[in-house]
Amino acid sequence: MVRPPETFATARLFARPPRRDDAPAVFAAWAADPAVTRYLSWGAYTQVEALADFLGSGAEAWARGTGHLAWLLFPHGEETPVGSVGLTFEGAGRVMAGYVIARPHWGRGFATEALRPLVDWTLAQPEYYRCWAYCDTENPASARVMEKAGMVREGVLRRWAVSPTLGPEPRDCIVCAKVR
Repeated sequence: MVRPPETFATARLFARPPRRDDAPAVFAAWAADPAVTRYLSWGAYTQVEALADFLGSGAEAWARGTGHLAWLLFPHGEETPVGSVGLTFEGAGRVMAGYVIARPHWGRGFATEALRPLVDWTLAQPEYYRCWAYCDTENPASARVMEKAGMVREGVLRRWAVSPTLGPEPRDCIVCAKVR
C-alpha cells in the first residue's frame, strides 16, 4: 500500500489524523448527533470513551500504515473539527472513501473540498485504479458530494448497507466512483 500524506490542506481546511484526545470535541461536534449518523454505517455514540477507543484505533492504523486511514477536518485557524474524511484500502487496486460533516457545517462544501484531493491522490498512484464511495439512496446530498468530487454515479446497490440509526435491515445505496 502506498501511504497517503498524514496531513493535507485545502483552501479552507487543514486535515490531520485523529488522536484519542480528540474524542470530546468529535463527540460534541457530530459523533453523538443522530441526525449526522442517520445514514452512516455506525450509530451515534453515547459515550465519549467508546469514541476515544475508536479514534485511538484510527491513530494505530496510521502507525501501521494499513486499514482505514482517516483525517479530522479543521477550518484554518480553528481547533474544533468540523468533520472527517477517510480512505479504506481494499486491495486489488480499489480504495473506498467516506466522509462525515457536523450538522452546523452542512451545505458549505467542506465534504467535497476534503474528498476531492483524496480521490485525485488515490488515482495518481499507479497501484490504484478505482476510488469509490456509497451513500443511502435517501441521502441525495451525499451523492452530490461524490459527484462534485469527480466521481460518476454508477448505479444503486440493492440492500447494500445497514444504517443502525434506521434499523437492522440493509438499505439501498447509490454507488459512485472515479476510475482511471
